[in-house]
Amino acid sequence: MKALKPSWQAVLAIVLCLVAAIWGAMSVPEVAAWAQPTATIDYPYMGTKGLMYGIAIVAAVLSMFALAPALEALVLFAGSTAAALLLLHGITGFEGTARAPYYLLLTATWLLGWRCVAVLSSMKPSNRWMSTTLKLAVPALFGVWILVLWEATTRGAGIPFILLPPPSSVGMRIVNSLPVLWADVNQTIFHSVLIGYLLGCASGFITAILADRFVFLRRGLIPIGNMVSALPIIGVAPIMVMWFGFDWHSKAAVVVIMTFFPMLVNTVAGLAASGHMERDLMRTYASNYWQTLAKLRLPAAAPFIFNALKINSTLALIGAIVAEFFGTPVVGMGFRISTEVGRMNVDMVWAEIAVAALAGSVFYGVVALIERAATFWHPSVRGG
Repeated sequence: MKALKPSWQAVLAIVLCLVAAIWGAMSVPEVAAWAQPTATIDYPYMGTKGLMYGIAIVAAVLSMFALAPALEALVLFAGSTAAALLLLHGITGFEGTARAPYYLLLTATWLLGWRCVAVLSSMKPSNRWMSTTLKLAVPALFGVWILVLWEATTRGAGIPFILLPPPSSVGMRIVNSLPVLWADVNQTIFHSVLIGYLLGCASGFITAILADRFVFLRRGLIPIGNMVSALPIIGVAPIMVMWFGFDWHSKAAVVVIMTFFPMLVNTVAGLAASGHMERDLMRTYASNYWQTLAKLRLPAAAPFIFNALKINSTLALIGAIVAEFFGTPVVGMGFRISTEVGRMNVDMVWAEIAVAALAGSVFYGVVALIERAATFWHPSVRGG
């Protein structure tokens, strides 16, 4: 027999399963549904409940053996996923009636999922394909477990739909509202966000070059830019609507204001990042300002510039959505959120939030991939 290497997550999961099994039924209505109406049995050690406890305990015990990391992660993933699915299936139709064993078993499955993610994070891939797969699998599993905990908690505790709908309801709303969501994404993302983002970042970058070239601009623009960046969106957005109209142009103007200053500050700081020895070397080669800028200072400033681009990728989305609260055509993510809140269609509000979060993550990821390709020589990229 192979030596045991028990993890504290697996040991605690077994303890929680045993305590839950001894405690009693997952919920009173479920026991009444399984047994006869006149039955007085408190907990039947059979059926779905026994299967849930058995799967979780077996997965935890198997993970204690000296298995290969990939096999241990597979066992933990299969056991935690199967137990969680059975747990959600068992509460269906009896929402709001969960008792303590329900939450104990939920915690046990979450601990197994935690251990699975920990094992995957500690693995050392042998090739680039495996490395990329693990980098995607770990955050994906982490996110899935957040959704599982959200779903199980809202259904088990019977949280009112208007306060926090379960992810399954939000998912169904997304599937049933794809045309509406696409129209909102097209209006907000592909018009307001992208156009405003490009204009704001480009103008901030060009202004930073000019501020670096002329000292008086740097001393005058940085304080003014700081003041403009401190302006509240709720004050700027109505003014932009009055200036540029109700269509996407006013939202793009708000995005330009929000993204201009981060790009300006980061680029100015990056242009000053090159050392004196490198600059002196360029002078010995008789390089002028623009040659030094192109061959030394801009490459040194690239990490700073991409940091600004990544920050602005989220700021642009936030600015466009908030700006749509203050006047927009009958389309747009911000318009939909404000309208559906008034109608108490909370699932549609969460659907818009989920789509916005996904779009923002994809936007950020694209910028990060471009950064890795453009700054492959930088120690932070080579070290990753």
